[in-house]
This record gives sequence, C-alpha cells and structure tokens, in this order.
Amino acid sequence: PLAKRNLQLKQATVITTDWGTWRRTHPDTTVLVEDLALGRDFDFRNGRDADGPIFPVGDVDPRLPVHEDVIGVVTASGRPVAFQRSAAMIALTRGEKIGIENVRLRLEAGGIRAVDVDGSDLGSHQAFWFAWSQFHPGTALWPK
Repeated sequence: PLAKRNLQLKQATVITTDWGTWRRTHPDTTVLVEDLALGRDFDFRNGRDADGPIFPVGDVDPRLPVHEDVIGVVTASGRPVAFQRSAAMIALTRGEKIGIENVRLRLEAGGIRAVDVDGSDLGSHQAFWFAWSQFHPGTALWPK
C-alpha cells in the first residue's frame, strides 16, 4: 500500500560498534540470542566464507570476497559507493581522510560512519559485499 503512495524511506545508518560503547549509549538494552538460529552458529563472522550466504544470491560481483565488510552509501549524485571496511579502518586510524563526492568517512563508536561535508549523517550501511552489491549493482569501490 505505501508503494502506491510513492513513499520513499530514508536509509537508516547501520554500523558495527563494540559492546561497551553500545551499553553506555543504550543501557536498557536486552539481548536475545537463539542458539543455532537457522541451523547455524550465530557467530556469522567466524568461518562464514566456508558456508557461503545463508540464502541464494544472484550473480556475485567478483571485485571483493562475498563476505567482505563494506560501508555502503549513495552519493549526492545518486552513485552508490562501497568502502572496504578493513582498509578504511586502517586509513582512518592513521589519520587519513577518506571521501568521494559529498561523502566523508569518520570513526565513531568503534565503527565507521559516512557523513556529508558538514558532518550530517548520510545513512551509511555496513553490510557484506554480496548483499550491498546485489541491491546496488555497478557500485564504485574504495579503494580503487
């Protein structure tokens, strides 16, 4: 029904943070864990490449490994860009500046957030490469 109204949702920011930072910011958090959800260990970051995605995907963009973490964002011109998280974390920790068009990356709460030139949040999304690239084919990659 909302699609018929031509409603467009604003991208919510998704970043990975550490538990201590999360608890300080959200002290009333309740954690729910279902052991072996979907028949797999819930620690999806360790050893997942051996099992592959937990659901079928289309053509996989071969420029990065399927489970490579990226920070994805759409620039002001409408171009999707993905920043390889591991490389961006190293560069930002060294004090390097990272930016494409209106997008700037900054360290925040143990993760990486994309902001515009005045520091406003751009709704960046941390995701596995296979997921981001499925929804945003033709994504520009950083570093090139």
